[in-house]
Amino acid sequence: MSPSLLAAVSGFAFGLSLIVAIGAQNVFVLRQGIRREHVTLVVLTCMLSDALLIAVGVAGVGGLIQRVPWLVPVATIGGAAFLIGYAALAARRALRPGVLRSDVRGQRVPWTSVLAGAVAITWLNPHVYLDTVVLLGSIAATNGIDRWWFGAGAVVASVVWFSALGFGARALAPVFARPGAWRWVDGGVAVVMVVIAGRLLWELFS
Repeated sequence: MSPSLLAAVSGFAFGLSLIVAIGAQNVFVLRQGIRREHVTLVVLTCMLSDALLIAVGVAGVGGLIQRVPWLVPVATIGGAAFLIGYAALAARRALRPGVLRSDVRGQRVPWTSVLAGAVAITWLNPHVYLDTVVLLGSIAATNGIDRWWFGAGAVVASVVWFSALGFGARALAPVFARPGAWRWVDGGVAVVMVVIAGRLLWELFS
């Protein structure tokens, strides 16, 4: 196996290991996939965002962030605040499951609102920067001239994962045809968001 191909395969495996972890972005994509609401828009937004962040990391900005320590706590606190706010919205939906519709014929959210949510859940999450820009960028740098092959492999992993998560979620639609099922989904979302926010703040201040 050539060094370039090896770097690409390594990037794919590393990128997939980062992105598969349960987080705010994955929960958002899964929920939109189940609801069958603007899934292509959400998947494309997440894939393009990841590609841009990976490119920035591979280009060397990850090293710059590591040299400016105050950027990390600022991003962490801001991201934790956003996640708590998102958790509050999810908890509110869980308490009012009657307004949730998984059927495509039900009340639909405008594509602009869904796009704004996808952008916010991606770009306001500090873990995205820590994973793709700092961590992945640093690992990519160890591949020398093949670092862009490593980054390309990570981008492919993002494309594969978000496509499977968004479009594959449709198979679960019959399960979530009842408001009670949505209560569990949004209740779980709220818990996950609070746990992630708590972990961010714990890691920052411990």
